[in-house]
Amino acid sequence: MSASQTSLPKRLLGGVAVAALALALAACSDEKKEAASTAPTEATDTTTTASTAQAPAAPSEAKPATEVAQASTPAAKVELPKSEGSVDMAKLLEPGALPEMALGDANAPVTIVEYMSMTCPHCANFHNDTFDAIKTKYVDSGKVRFIVREFPFDPRAAAAFMLARCAPEGQYFPMISMLFKQQEQWAAAHNGRDALLQLSKLAGFTQESFEACLTNQKLLDDVNAVMQRGAKEFGVKSTPTFFVNGEHYSGDMSVDVMSALIDSKL
Repeated sequence: MSASQTSLPKRLLGGVAVAALALALAACSDEKKEAASTAPTEATDTTTTASTAQAPAAPSEAKPATEVAQASTPAAKVELPKSEGSVDMAKLLEPGALPEMALGDANAPVTIVEYMSMTCPHCANFHNDTFDAIKTKYVDSGKVRFIVREFPFDPRAAAAFMLARCAPEGQYFPMISMLFKQQEQWAAAHNGRDALLQLSKLAGFTQESFEACLTNQKLLDDVNAVMQRGAKEFGVKSTPTFFVNGEHYSGDMSVDVMSALIDSKL
């Protein structure tokens, strides 16, 4: 993206597709694609209603036959997502344009690399509804190393990634989490720049540090380089895309589905 005509913040947040994004890619998963030049609409969430526990029958009462049948029926087996191919893990984990943002033991038996876009509703769903449970169950226990990589489809996504990279050391993941939770507030706002500024101030940015971050041309180039490498070398076409021990999977995953997938690799 050239810096010769307009200021970088305006180009990043003005709603015009990033010139450097030469790849004709649609935002989010193949199931629901978003135009790169359009702010995302609200995603339709698919939630599972927890079944209400029934009160135990009195000791003198016999359980109805229907209850006995339900109790003896095994839980439905979670269907694993279909792999779309595989990549060489050594190549996947080679250093890129930016330092790796990773959580978990470097020697964990399972390594997950996620390519995501900050304006993608499916990515927000995963990080808001699934990620914390997976982190607690697998990352914190030493079973999974989880790596996130930038794959912005539009200027606002690129700006959000830049701000996360500019956050104080150790605050990349908290910044990403906050921006995903508030995605509708800034990604679809009429004035995305002001919305991002207000959220960034909550994370400790000043007006000056905010401007300095978004006018860092090298950082923008590096964010785009991560995206371009993902597309060219590893075939990333949509977000979120996960590589689980090198196996390629596309689309949002529930806690149960990702847990079953990880368990199958352990």
